[in-house]
Amino acid sequence: MNAIEVRGLRKTYRGHDAVRGIDLSVARGEVFALLGPNGAGKTTTVEILEGHRPRSGEAQVLGEDPGTAGRVWRSRIGVVLQDADDAADLTVTEMVRHVAGFYPDPRPAAEVIDLVGLTEKSTSKIRALSGGQRRRVDVALGIVGRPELLFLDEPTTGFDPAARRQFWDLIRALATDGTTILLTTHYLEEAEALADRLAVLSEGVIVAEGTPATLGGRSAAGAKVSWRDGGVQHTEQVADPTELLRKLIAADTDLTTLTITRPTLEDTYLALIGDHR
Repeated sequence: MNAIEVRGLRKTYRGHDAVRGIDLSVARGEVFALLGPNGAGKTTTVEILEGHRPRSGEAQVLGEDPGTAGRVWRSRIGVVLQDADDAADLTVTEMVRHVAGFYPDPRPAAEVIDLVGLTEKSTSKIRALSGGQRRRVDVALGIVGRPELLFLDEPTTGFDPAARRQFWDLIRALATDGTTILLTTHYLEEAEALADRLAVLSEGVIVAEGTPATLGGRSAAGAKVSWRDGGVQHTEQVADPTELLRKLIAADTDLTTLTITRPTLEDTYLALIGDHR
């Protein structure tokens, strides 16, 4: 059984279709990323799957309908919201211990705080933390219950590059332990580094789905080969640069200026969004 199974999911706000009939499957143990511009329907979709919003269409999350699932089901999921309120007068340890008390088998507070890189701030009040450090507290609260399925909505907003890389290591470790992860992010390098598969949402519909390497035909897009010879710049678009390289070598062409580039995930993403609009 998949961790998430969605068919014909729809959500309308005051006559506006925020989610327009999407189908989605996420396998157990998979890291799945949802990409899309602001207003595409990512957060609405995640909130529906968390059981926070009513909807039309079919949805099964860990084998239950999130709209009617009870407390036991909720103890099996972890949530890191895009915008989270915190108890500013509690210390980091107090906050983590408080939330841990809601779960039947939580991780030790000190272990969770260490996992998110806040050991040195464990006795600090949350009001004294930076924005990035508060975001780490949000992540700690999301994983303290040992979730089978973890929802991460823009989890690394406010992280510096070093903290973001540390967070990636945490996500990889959770995935290795078998945690299913549904991630939304605006950082395409983050999606490429973490996701087994991803989908692009635009205006409430999925416009492409696949692995980071194959999304939108990326793997078949070919390569652009550029080189300079005799003061003349040459550029060719080829499916496979191997044969062209052989010809250039046979012709004793100076290859010191040669470059081979393929479409990045960002190139593919922007093309998909632009084509859909």
